[in-house]
Formats: sequence, structure tokens, C-alpha cells
Amino acid sequence: MALYTTQAHVTGGRAGHGETSDGLLKVDLAMPKELGGPGGATNPEQLFAIGYAACFESAIRFIARKQKLPLTDASITSTVSLLPNGEGFKLGVALAAETKGLDQAAAEALVSEAHKICPYSNAIRGNVDVALSVKAA
Repeated sequence: MALYTTQAHVTGGRAGHGETSDGLLKVDLAMPKELGGPGGATNPEQLFAIGYAACFESAIRFIARKQKLPLTDASITSTVSLLPNGEGFKLGVALAAETKGLDQAAAEALVSEAHKICPYSNAIRGNVDVALSVKAA
């Protein structure tokens, strides 16, 4: 049984508009200038980057609480790249974690454990290369 389900509807693809069924997210979409579009609006890669970063940071905090680690703060910078893949495309991801309250080794172990449980990580494992980096402070 699902713990949570949401739904979004998009019309117009990368040059369209999307909304969640609860109306909390309404977003205009545009092809980025780097891909020959006009820019000026968000795109699917940006939305994925935000979602993955938020989910991954939550996984870090969940593991820290579970293991009773002295984590005092965390943040994630996620970089999502659209890459060529033969006739199509694929994604590449880099997640840069910053933690406070842990030494470097503990922070690296925490991020590694978070990568094992994060739903986004699990969804793309084996399909998308994810580079992890950690900076402890």
C-alpha cells in the first residue's frame, strides 16, 4: 500500500504548463536556451534536481536520526545534466552533500547510507550515473 500518492498533469510538453492535482504547484515550462529554446521558465531537469535534492537531504536526516548521529545541519546541491544517448537522451546526476556536526568519514558513511534508501536514488539506480560528494564541517 502506498504511503503517499500525487498526480500532475502537463500539456504542451517542454513548452507547456504543468499542475499538480491539489493545485499547490503550477508551473510554466520552457525549453532552456542551451537547447535552442527561449528559456524564461523552468524545465523538467530543474524540477528533477529540486525533487532529488529535497528527497536526498530528507534521507540523510532520517538516517542520522535513526543512527543517533550528531548531525546539526545538512544541505544538498544537485546537478542534473541532459546527455546524448545514441538517438535519444539520458540523465546524469551529481549530488554534493554538506553536513555539519560530523567528521568527514562519518558524513561520507551517512551519505552512502542515504543513497541506499532515498526513493529517487532507488528509482534511477542502474539507469542513471549518480556522482556523490561530501563536505563535512
